[in-house]
Amino acid sequence: MDLLDCLDATWSGAVVYVDDDRTKNLDRPYGRVNRKQLKSKMMQKCILNGVKFHQAKVIKVIHEEAKSMLICSDGVTIQATVVLDATGFSRCLVQYDKPYNPGYQVAYGILAEVEEHPFDTSKMLFMDWRDSHLNNNMELKERNRKAPTFLYAMPFSSNRIFLEETSLVARPGLRMDDIQERMVARLSHLGIKVKSIEEDEHCVIPMGGPLPVIPQRVVGIGGTAGMVHPSTGYMVARTLAAAPVVANAIIQYLGSDKDHLGNELSASVWKDLWPIERRRQREFFCFGMDILLKLDLSATRRFFDAFFDLEPHYWHGFLSSRLLLPELMFFGLSLFSHASNTSRLEIMTKGTVPLVTMINNLLKDTE
Repeated sequence: MDLLDCLDATWSGAVVYVDDDRTKNLDRPYGRVNRKQLKSKMMQKCILNGVKFHQAKVIKVIHEEAKSMLICSDGVTIQATVVLDATGFSRCLVQYDKPYNPGYQVAYGILAEVEEHPFDTSKMLFMDWRDSHLNNNMELKERNRKAPTFLYAMPFSSNRIFLEETSLVARPGLRMDDIQERMVARLSHLGIKVKSIEEDEHCVIPMGGPLPVIPQRVVGIGGTAGMVHPSTGYMVARTLAAAPVVANAIIQYLGSDKDHLGNELSASVWKDLWPIERRRQREFFCFGMDILLKLDLSATRRFFDAFFDLEPHYWHGFLSSRLLLPELMFFGLSLFSHASNTSRLEIMTKGTVPLVTMINNLLKDTE
């Protein structure tokens, strides 16, 4: 997609600390997206292709048979053949008909100058589940045992690093001050002294939950269309890959000889955005999320110990949303075979109800 210039830095591989005794080295390159550069590049492409911008808040949409009217907060009315809602988790225009009950990924991160840090600058720290930094605070250690968090780090140099303490998924989500308290304890234990903070981020990402009504007149994309990976919180790559699909569906329909009825057009776009194989894939990912929600620290460690022992094709494909349901079934069987007996028992006891729910939803969802 010609976006390599939007990467701040790249690492040849990554490392996972399962606990103090177990480490996984991941032979896969990683990069950090420069959000400002990515946004600037997208804006430039829009300008070069004649996209017009209007800065206002849409307060109401009126749908007619062949067009829609957007009423803006500044009094301007804009006519549209198709309305695309990219407002993220605010879900302003896209409609849902089921209770919204997602899990939440909560994270606090800083891009900082530090005196030093203990990490290999050639590798990204993908997950650090160690908890020895909490040995002097048993109350905090107990909270972490029940609802674990991990450290994620991108070392740019020996004294410049991005650090983020993350709760993978919880319902309800962990408090931000709890996350920050854990991060302070971890950095102190690692001997990381922050000299200055270039930027910080507070992340609260809804994961899973129901998809919006499909089809409906307004087309969604990104968070408002349920495109966040329910088990990981990833979305950027999936949304960037979906954008041309949505655009091509709109272009193809508008370029046809059909009368451009709004409902038919939006239904056509929704069908390409969420084909049945993608809906089935997401159902499996929600099943995975429902299991992760029930795992304490020890169980989480056992889970990822098995996960990263899988053939790279499986864990790569799971994280990147490349595996569809048939392969996801083999992924699940492979994960179960690699898991310890204790982990297998946990998966069976904690995953039975989510498994039944997934199967029921798959049977109900037809073309």
